[in-house]
Amino acid sequence: MNILVNERQARAQMVKVTEEALIVDLEDGRTISVPLVWFPRLLHGTAAERANWRLIGSGEGIHWPDLDEDIEVRHLLAGIPSQESSDSLQRWLQTRKQKGM
Repeated sequence: MNILVNERQARAQMVKVTEEALIVDLEDGRTISVPLVWFPRLLHGTAAERANWRLIGSGEGIHWPDLDEDIEVRHLLAGIPSQESSDSLQRWLQTRKQKGM
């Protein structure tokens, strides 16, 4: 049996990033928790960088300006980790290293 679920209405209202997980509370009362390793920029970010987030698209996504990371709530619900290429991540890590981070 196939079940079609419309998750376009899911919106974040609160975000917490621990050393191991990204935890997002949704407006409808659900909480999503995914492994931090799914999002390498968050994984490599400092606690201060992880704490500096804002909701985008009325809560349809989350943006971390210090890490140049955007995550869509619908991707979290679908179990989709970061789609960033290894080359892009390596360039970002190198830039951070050059800045002393």
